[in-house]
Amino acid sequence: MERLDVEFQSEGTTVRGWLYLPDGGGPHPAVVLAGGWCYVRELVMPHYAAQFAENGIAALVFDYRNLGVSDGEPRQHLDPWMQIRDYQNAVSFLATRPEVDAERLGAWGISYSGGHVVVLAAIDPRVKVIVSQIPVVDGYENMRRVHGTMGYRRLWATILEDRERRFADPEGRLHIPHATAEPDQDLSTWPFPETYHTFKALKDTEAPLYQNSSTVESVDLLLNYDIIPFARRVYDTPTLMIVAEGDDLTLWDLEIGAYNALPTARKRLHVLPHTTHMTLYSDRSKLQVAAEQATDWFVQHLIEPWS
Repeated sequence: MERLDVEFQSEGTTVRGWLYLPDGGGPHPAVVLAGGWCYVRELVMPHYAAQFAENGIAALVFDYRNLGVSDGEPRQHLDPWMQIRDYQNAVSFLATRPEVDAERLGAWGISYSGGHVVVLAAIDPRVKVIVSQIPVVDGYENMRRVHGTMGYRRLWATILEDRERRFADPEGRLHIPHATAEPDQDLSTWPFPETYHTFKALKDTEAPLYQNSSTVESVDLLLNYDIIPFARRVYDTPTLMIVAEGDDLTLWDLEIGAYNALPTARKRLHVLPHTTHMTLYSDRSKLQVAAEQATDWFVQHLIEPWS
């Protein structure tokens, strides 16, 4: 297996990533991977990419615009449709590589990007198979439920303040933590102490570019994010959805509802027992189970039909 530093243009902005290539001659099938809320490519994705490559599937792991080592302003700004276009441009980049078979491309996503790949399956026929892991499904419903009534009032007031500040001065935009240790006292996007502690530990050990921050406008955009209309358009793309039992961060009932909305008969739901949203980042044994499920799915749909 070989790992290359690569970069490509996404609507005029340089996006950077790692391309994992299997041993042996190509062209190989390939999968695009990107992270969730404020994540950079060092966070768990290399584990999946390496496993895919070890099983004959090239893998491109990249940082979205505005995050990690990719260019783009404002920093730490998450626009879901911009991120989906970055995925599409990553697919276009892979199609230019001589090591890659452009007819055998897939997409993998986790959390926020777990929702993005469902959208990709609906709007980009170049993507032949997807794995959606613990996806964000409905941003508005998610935020209302995880913040509760009083917390959501605080969040909404901050969003409105940010709109007024950006109108007066685009440089005056507000930022908000990804998570905090004391969500009852400190406002954050994802009000879970385990999220704060997990990513703090990962930043200290393997992902130094992770930042516990995003623009408030990112949350504003999240409130308009809903993958269900797109899930209903996934007629024939093989789709594996991996859900953590009892996930109360991105809400496993919404995830299973999204799975049920998929009209394709070529779909599978895998519920990981005794697992949470965050243990799929912090517990390598849980991550390995998810990686094996994803690998088997991609092998089944990107390699076996050509064997």
